[in-house]
Amino acid sequence: MKILCANWQAADDAELERKHYPGIDFVLARSTNEKPAELDPDVCKAVDAVINYSPTHNVASPPTAFPKARIAVRSGVGFDNIDTAGWGARKIPACNVPDYGTTEVADHAIALMLALTRGTFSYPVAIEADGSQGWHFSKAPLIRRHKGATFGVIGLGRIGLAAARRAAAFDMKVIFYDPHLLSGVDLSTGYERVHSLAELMARSDVASVHTPLTDETRNLIGVTALAAAKPGLILVNTARGPIVDLDALEDAMRSGAVAGAGLDVLPSEPGDLDHALIKAWRQGEAWIANRLIVTPHAAFYSPASMVDLRLKSIEVVHAYLAEGRLTNCVNAEYLK
Repeated sequence: MKILCANWQAADDAELERKHYPGIDFVLARSTNEKPAELDPDVCKAVDAVINYSPTHNVASPPTAFPKARIAVRSGVGFDNIDTAGWGARKIPACNVPDYGTTEVADHAIALMLALTRGTFSYPVAIEADGSQGWHFSKAPLIRRHKGATFGVIGLGRIGLAAARRAAAFDMKVIFYDPHLLSGVDLSTGYERVHSLAELMARSDVASVHTPLTDETRNLIGVTALAAAKPGLILVNTARGPIVDLDALEDAMRSGAVAGAGLDVLPSEPGDLDHALIKAWRQGEAWIANRLIVTPHAAFYSPASMVDLRLKSIEVVHAYLAEGRLTNCVNAEYLK
């Protein structure tokens, strides 16, 4: 069994994978953040499976370049950067790894909320910059009580549900919007379901994004959604950058319609540091001071989650090629 590890990110040479799956031939194609790894055509023709390890780039060669491949995997939860239709056209399953890093991403979403609403980001910066002049509770403008506040979840999948449970532990009221979930989820979870994004935005003190990136969700949090926002809303996005229209968010934050935002993902990555919103934040413009936090698509990360991700990626391939057991397929509509 030969697996092409496209856009390989780890510093090692797949020692972890080789230890747990000694019978597999791993071919590593390393990439950078700037562009996908170039692939040897002869390698493409010889592999039985393709795994894409990049969180931002697709595989450099199209599915037709892999005549022997029987499965393709995106090593991660999001599957916007795997050619589901292209693999599906060849009746080849494309899969993801949805069951890793759930707790890390949920923790990160709550951490971004807390950094803004409890000043754990603002206070140290003020003290470091201004000494005794910065030693005052007023240096964090978004402080609020969590008990009784409303936490809105956009997309109640594994991670959204984990974030909801954490928010509930802070005695927050949890509401969610997810048009793709079956009826009755509100009864089984105890969280209140709302049936429009506008209602969720209008009622939430904190809105946390946990949807996949699809044609339906691209720019979902845009002008219309942000116009419906409850005064003082804090927006958190640990899902995919293009779900939030950054231009619309800038306008909403400048006008005060949105009080603050915690963003782990941006529409392009590495982030466009010259975008007006990000540039204003980096330059410390007064209007955005202590109202925005940006982290580098790191919510998924912990040493333990990386071990899970790497092994689960191979497990998906091995289960299918060695046992005929298909898991986590994301292009089933093309395989019928």
